[in-house]
Amino acid sequence: MRRWNGWGDDSITYAINADALAFLQTRIGQSLPPTDVELDQVCSQVPVSRLPANDLIDTAALGRVRHSLGQSLPDWLKMRFGKISHFPDGVAYPESAEDVRGLLDYAALHDIALIPYGGGTSVVGHLAVTEGARPVLSVDMSRMSQLLNLDKEAQLATFGAGVFGPDLEAQLRALGYTLGHFPQSFEYSTLGGWVVTRSSGQQSLRYGRIEQLLAGARIETPAGRLDIQTFPASAAGPDLREILLGSEGRMGILTDVTVRITPLPACEEFHAVFFPDWDAAQTAVRTIAQAKLGLSMLRLSNATETLTSLALAGHKKLIGLLECYLRLRDCDEGKCLLLIGASGEKSQVRHAVRSALKISSLYKGVSVGKTMGEKWKQGRFRNVYLRNSAWQQGYAIDTVETACDWPKVKTMMLGMEEAGKVAMDNENEQVHAYTHLSHLYGQGASVYSTFVYRLTGDYEQDHARWRKLKSAVSAAIVANGGTISHQHGVGSDHAPYLQAEKGSLGISSMRHLFRHFDPQGIMNPGKLLPAEDSKL
Repeated sequence: MRRWNGWGDDSITYAINADALAFLQTRIGQSLPPTDVELDQVCSQVPVSRLPANDLIDTAALGRVRHSLGQSLPDWLKMRFGKISHFPDGVAYPESAEDVRGLLDYAALHDIALIPYGGGTSVVGHLAVTEGARPVLSVDMSRMSQLLNLDKEAQLATFGAGVFGPDLEAQLRALGYTLGHFPQSFEYSTLGGWVVTRSSGQQSLRYGRIEQLLAGARIETPAGRLDIQTFPASAAGPDLREILLGSEGRMGILTDVTVRITPLPACEEFHAVFFPDWDAAQTAVRTIAQAKLGLSMLRLSNATETLTSLALAGHKKLIGLLECYLRLRDCDEGKCLLLIGASGEKSQVRHAVRSALKISSLYKGVSVGKTMGEKWKQGRFRNVYLRNSAWQQGYAIDTVETACDWPKVKTMMLGMEEAGKVAMDNENEQVHAYTHLSHLYGQGASVYSTFVYRLTGDYEQDHARWRKLKSAVSAAIVANGGTISHQHGVGSDHAPYLQAEKGSLGISSMRHLFRHFDPQGIMNPGKLLPAEDSKL
């Protein structure tokens, strides 16, 4: 069963071995696990629903608890400490666009706020219930998950927006196709969620981000239904897909999504290369990305992330042998790991990989074959379970990500890590910070930093620590010229930093756009736009 207060299925664990735990303790100190509240205790705190009766709505406490928050660290703190201050008044489970239309009309009639709910994987506060007098309804889209149409000639597939990643891929693979969109949250996130948060998958270098994959859609808004037709290209004014992409539930509820699909690749390979230092590694991956070799993935870890990954890998003797070999090849303490992926016909894959390895060798890259790359592929959706295991040992793990042009990448990486560390200085606490570039472009790259630090076991203190770290790193992103989010979206956590990117006129245009589709301001209030703009 899915965990109510953590990540993933409760039958799956990612154990921290003794050596890995000692590694953490050396860097940030020993910690004690906090005491989690029980689900029954939280359910007992749920107030009576304020919603008028409706056949599609469940007002039971358990469902309302499970739909009250997402997967951000402050969400975890609220769940684990039993500090959920606001719950949705009910959860609706529509099965058709007509059901969704009925819920919108019901909400407009009774002045009810609606929060669209896909997989509940948001890490930036998309699902939190904001304080207010109006009742709140969570609209769970999981029953709208079928493959509705497959056009083999145009290579288009239409799904219900609530389809989960594994179910989407299973339905396509049975017919010989793939979408190729694999975000870290793949197992529990949905197609509709990917669209409205502008998601990026791990193999976007081949398949594209969700904006390249989105061909058409249907969205039910308070003002009516918007159908976005499919065209290979169009010069007929602004692209309405762009209005929908990244809208984060502020326009309405996405019901159907048409995506561009690809035949299953005949061959797929993942290789690992080590570089002696960051400067050589960054120059190499920039050169590879700008060469447009037809790869599916480039993922570059800095020295601290490389060290951390090797420490967590287990297989101590094998890792020791690998490190001895790398030292002989001048890859020692500052070494950085690059994972290279390629998908397609066998000849295409071999050519792309060979070309990438040739460029790597020009910058002293040492190829170690496919073993590490294949291990990464096998466990790429399990690594997030480390958050559960770390919590049980008394450690918090949080991530912050951005994207910027190549001249800013190194400064951004160093600035984000330093900001996170300095944020804890006045508490005499150490922060273990490390970074990778998860998506690479000819123009620049995403910069994805992870921060590990000790929990205190006290909700107020732990929330204050998170707030200081998040604020400091977000400010560093803005100061160094990055976007406030490359792939996680805005939600409520990033909203204060949006104006720095969009400007006052941009924020105003968004406000007027959402008012057009949602005149009463019932759709996911308080998200995406800064808080003062949430009451439309």
